[in-house]
Amino acid sequence: MKTRREWLKLGSLALASPLPGGKPRIEEYADGNTKIAHRLNGNTITDDEMLFLQQIGLKWARVEFGTTHTPLDKLAALQKRFEKHGIRIFSGVHYAYRELDVQLGRPGRDKHIETYRQFLRDCGKLGIPIASYDFHPANTYTTNHVVRRGYTAREFNLADFRAKVEKQAFEREYDAEEIWSHYSYLTKAVLPVAEEAGVKLALHPDDPPIAKMNGVAKLFVRYDGYKRAEQISGGSKNWGLTFCAGTWMEGGDKMGKNVFEMIKDFGGRGKIFEVHFRNVSSPLPHFVETFPDDGYMDMYEIMKALRQVKFTGAAEPDHVPRLSGDSGGMPRAGTSYIISYMRALLRRANEEVG
Repeated sequence: MKTRREWLKLGSLALASPLPGGKPRIEEYADGNTKIAHRLNGNTITDDEMLFLQQIGLKWARVEFGTTHTPLDKLAALQKRFEKHGIRIFSGVHYAYRELDVQLGRPGRDKHIETYRQFLRDCGKLGIPIASYDFHPANTYTTNHVVRRGYTAREFNLADFRAKVEKQAFEREYDAEEIWSHYSYLTKAVLPVAEEAGVKLALHPDDPPIAKMNGVAKLFVRYDGYKRAEQISGGSKNWGLTFCAGTWMEGGDKMGKNVFEMIKDFGGRGKIFEVHFRNVSSPLPHFVETFPDDGYMDMYEIMKALRQVKFTGAAEPDHVPRLSGDSGGMPRAGTSYIISYMRALLRRANEEVG
């Protein structure tokens, strides 16, 4: 297994190569570059899928687990499997924080929080620098699957959600201040452990960004929600964002700051740790999740904005649509399409930004 120092050395060997005319350009896999990664299931990924990712040039992974304890030796073994294919685990997701006892402040939450705290300690031991999480109990992501440009994609229609899907998820409604109380409890329990372990906590926004769903208030649907969470963190350098560009596009002009203003604000202060690189057809009240080249946003401009703030975290495909032949397991055609597109955008952004 490579040490963190060895991984950094590999990155430093490729810091720059000249463009025509002598202008320096950072190499794709340099440690100071944006890292193209992918979201993967740590419990089911196969060696053949790892080989596929290696073949399309992937060097970084975000690995997701369930809610029960994942032993350190299992994490270490998975890390070694990835490293055999030249892939480093950049971020880990352990869903113990999603237990309803945690998110609704019920008795028994501390045992789940301790499971998550142990995951953070183990990430620190293995040199996994990021742990991504969210906080949206009773969320509904999708109201339908539709065909767009011949591929199958997820759709959300607010009118359909309110009329056909939404129902009170629990025995009563939960207002925003209650959910803030439970989020604060989790933050104060896990952030000191993350700081001690050298792991950064990356908070995902509520997707879609709607203030209340299924009787539960949502906190991270605007810029001001993120600012309040940052205040709760006490300005810790280990607290930051998994910035979902797709979610922010879904909110359109109601988010308090647009995508580029968020990148300039939080990214400019080094508070964006991961980016979910996804396009959508339009803002709410109705959108379809799309391939990066098929939505209303110019995704090159987002990649360029990330390079302008010297973003060195991971950018990842999110909710990959399925193409012809993608039947079960990892959607390989859709994945290779997006990864290749992102690598091309990153190269072009670095040529322009320098």
